Amino acid sequence: MNIFSKSMDVAASGMQSQGFRMRVISENVANADTPGYRRKTISFDNAFDPTINANKVKVDRLSLDNAPLEEVYNPSHPMADENGNVKMSNVKLMVEMADGREAHRSYEANLATFQQARQMYASLLDLLKR
Repeated sequence: MNIFSKSMDVAASGMQSQGFRMRVISENVANADTPGYRRKTISFDNAFDPTINANKVKVDRLSLDNAPLEEVYNPSHPMADENGNVKMSNVKLMVEMADGREAHRSYEANLATFQQARQMYASLLDLLKR
């Protein structure tokens, strides 16, 4: 495998991981008003791929945020406890927006790396044709 294919493969693994991160963030935002919903968090790790002899990015773990759930007094809610409190989600939209922006920028950086390697590979093939 040539260096250009290896670079594109590594960049593609980064894009795939950040795409998964965006799906998790979207799920958190969609459930921000769901009572009892716990925010999901994601972590990444390096994974050595022997077929290309390089490290790739992979999703390491998907876990739940153990931050306390926000309690809201609403005795008419069907999920209210004996004191009239409802445990809402622990999703903070500003945190999710910041995480989404970071994931988007990381995806764009990997895409730029992928496109640069592809362009360099195409240029090399053009030179070899001459």
